[in-house]
Amino acid sequence: MIYQLLNTLYVTVDGTYLRLNNEAVEVTQEGTLLKRVPLHHLGAIVMLGNISVSPPLMERCAQDGRSLVWLDESGRFRARVEGPVSGNVLLRRSQHKTHDDPHATCNLARSFVQGKLHNQLQVLQRALREHPTPETTQLQTAVTQIRTHLQALEHAHDLDTVRGVEGYASKIYFDALDALITAQRESFRMLGRTRRPPRDRFNALLSFVYSLLTVDYVSALEGVGLDPQVGYLHALRPGRPALALDLMEELRPALADRFALSLVNLQQINPSHFEERPGGAVLLNDTGRREVIVAYQKRKQEQVYHPVVQTRIPWGLVPHIQARLLARVLRGDILEYPPFTIR
Repeated sequence: MIYQLLNTLYVTVDGTYLRLNNEAVEVTQEGTLLKRVPLHHLGAIVMLGNISVSPPLMERCAQDGRSLVWLDESGRFRARVEGPVSGNVLLRRSQHKTHDDPHATCNLARSFVQGKLHNQLQVLQRALREHPTPETTQLQTAVTQIRTHLQALEHAHDLDTVRGVEGYASKIYFDALDALITAQRESFRMLGRTRRPPRDRFNALLSFVYSLLTVDYVSALEGVGLDPQVGYLHALRPGRPALALDLMEELRPALADRFALSLVNLQQINPSHFEERPGGAVLLNDTGRREVIVAYQKRKQEQVYHPVVQTRIPWGLVPHIQARLLARVLRGDILEYPPFTIR
């Protein structure tokens, strides 16, 4: 598919060729013109998969300060090409300065958590509407409690309070998530969230899907020139992609949790896809990881409505849109970061 969103051209069609023609970018495949976009409408071009760019277009983008970003078929960052004069150093400087500003840091962290809690509510409320279970009362109680925490978040004016609200709401959410497992219940019971290591099959599945989502967000942030390790909600630690973890909070319930639930409820994943390790750790085996990765790539091609760009886009583009929205906030182009929310 080919999308023009937020002054960025996204090309995801394998075998396409991008060229410059009369101040416009033309996307062709085997000589057939697929799309033509005036160059002055674009601030960046992001390409997923096996896509080629003509030298004149590459040179012109470098001269204008327009970035060209290549991602592989899985969405992993491969390269970014820019000219000698780039605003990315200023963007990263703003990113670092914002981290040193407690008020700005709290505002961003609050936005990330607001998006997460909103999407947690949507996941639970959809389950109540579509799949009534014996645990209906538990789900209704969880919805009420998370809604209360979401309202309290509006009055959280320091980072510790924001983190506290997020922690309390997430515990309520994960305690209720087990009720959404409607098939293979005895094999996939989830008694709260456990990590490092996961102690049951569903937690193992969640941890693996979260790791895939983290890779997507690291790629998205690198694609816009942000440092994935300098975040606002998550504490800074060597080797930890704190900003990727910040941004992906919104998509944990909206994409990752719903995806994991569908794998289990549709029995695409079963107990044979897991192995137990000494000490009680439960992990996906090689076959299980392969099944999840293939299904995840298919899920990322499905479309979802994005409330900011007001159109339907593939799930796989959501991290890239959100990274660019965050970059706009850090540059001062917009005042507040708009978290991605589902309906």
